[in-house]
Amino acid sequence: MNAPEDARRDRFDAADAADDVRHLPGLSEAELPFHGHRRIKEHLMRETAGATRPAGVFSRPARVRSRRTRGLFLAAGAATCAVALAAVLGVHGSDGPPAAARPEPAAVRLLDRVALAAQTAGAPAVRDGQFLYTRTVGHSTSLSETANGDMEAARTDESAERWVSVDGAAGTLTRTTGGESTDPVSGTHKAGINSPTYRFLETLPTDPARLLEVIHEDTLLNHGAGSGSTTGPDQQAFVAIGDLLRTTEAPPGVSAALYRAAARIPGVVLIPEATDAAGRHGVAVARVHKGERTEWIFDEQSLRLLGERTVLLKDSSWGKAGTAVTSVAIVGRGVTDVAGAVP
Repeated sequence: MNAPEDARRDRFDAADAADDVRHLPGLSEAELPFHGHRRIKEHLMRETAGATRPAGVFSRPARVRSRRTRGLFLAAGAATCAVALAAVLGVHGSDGPPAAARPEPAAVRLLDRVALAAQTAGAPAVRDGQFLYTRTVGHSTSLSETANGDMEAARTDESAERWVSVDGAAGTLTRTTGGESTDPVSGTHKAGINSPTYRFLETLPTDPARLLEVIHEDTLLNHGAGSGSTTGPDQQAFVAIGDLLRTTEAPPGVSAALYRAAARIPGVVLIPEATDAAGRHGVAVARVHKGERTEWIFDEQSLRLLGERTVLLKDSSWGKAGTAVTSVAIVGRGVTDVAGAVP
């Protein structure tokens, strides 16, 4: 691992979690929620301080497994740490991976910092009949079969502007290089986890454990045992939360709860450095599934969500290891009275 990457990870791996919070302007330890949980986390950090720090992910993707095993505890405190981790993180256990894949402590702390920043942000002043505007830039990748039977990967421009109806009465207007579309048809919008409106997001619980239960109810139904899905409920929960955070702005309390809910999903890890589709550098949390790493990228200073990308960890028909097969960056947000108008 090179020195800059090592120093960047040390910023999030320090045993004193309170020091992380002091980097957030305007926040003091006295303002933090869940003080008891934080003390348990700090105890957990002390117990695991002797573990070997994992190698960098970007330089050697094959070493992801070593990072995922960092949750293994020293024998002297194994029982105590396991109980503390379960109590703090509320790990989803029925279909979850073994203890080695539990959320990485550094990723949990980063998500907690991001949640605190989201919680202190002002709620957008919206009313029914208005639209939440989001502009994104980026690409996705598709596979097609060539004449000789080989599979060929091709990029698709995913840059778009979206106007999501606050109350769902007018549906969502999407504008891309290919034109405009409204989906669903005005007046027929049924909001849900996969098609949220601001009013729907306001109804979600702000308790992270309960919120994750709500999300898992949907992912277990469509991606659980017997569904035929190869994604699995935990990976789909991580994807669903990322979609909710990226596609439309949520009330501050709900945004904070979504980040803390994500910190309870097994397999979540810290990526010290990542670049979004707009070329902006940041720090990320991620989850690995079937040779691909889904990353949420945050600005290091403001902790604002910059974007999301999916990176290949091994060569395949989709591309070489290290290729971002999907990358979308958020470059604009606001509130408008008319769909199609830019704030």
